[in-house]
Amino acid sequence: MPIPCWGNDMQSLALFPLQLVVFPGEVLNLHIFEPRYRDLVADVETEGHHFGVPTVMEGRLQPIATEVRLREVANRYPGGESDIRAEGGRIFHIDRFYREYPGKPYPGGEVSYLPVDEDESTQLNEHIVQLTREIYSKLRIEREVRSVADGFRTFDLGHYVGFTLEQEYLFLTLLDAGQRQRYLLEHLLQVRPRVGDPLGIRARAELNGHFQELSPPDF
Repeated sequence: MPIPCWGNDMQSLALFPLQLVVFPGEVLNLHIFEPRYRDLVADVETEGHHFGVPTVMEGRLQPIATEVRLREVANRYPGGESDIRAEGGRIFHIDRFYREYPGKPYPGGEVSYLPVDEDESTQLNEHIVQLTREIYSKLRIEREVRSVADGFRTFDLGHYVGFTLEQEYLFLTLLDAGQRQRYLLEHLLQVRPRVGDPLGIRARAELNGHFQELSPPDF
């Protein structure tokens, strides 16, 4: 399944920094409550633009991020808040960050889109799927892991194998398919022998459709 690519290669992008990582192809569910980001969603909905979600760790904006497109506004509330669903697409590098996008209250930046190697080894992915299903079975996790034949990609598991936020971000930055597969496989091999669920894999893997209410950092 290729990374979605929408529109032209625009270099200017509205940004919604959060303490999370968004992966290509991921569906991101967010509860939008802060006024400046309510404005961002309104602009995106009206003008059809996309926006980026950079990761913030320990108060610092990370340079590699994912572009997302708004799929739907699922719920609207009388006070102006909303629940949205967005889909992760292209990966980009932030070349210049603006605390306020020109003429807007929310952040933005000048960005460069990065080429992502999607030529993942079928054999390695078969092994990754097998290990993940084995771990899920041991932990009694009912989350489905799609088969390689059905289009499995390593980014599918980014949130569901017990990575820390730092590991998720590093995983996002691995643009080479082989590096990404080896990193994930090594992690799974370390997880498999453990007793119990010290990494909280079950809690993450069973999240489904929940609208996250995250407070955007104020730089």
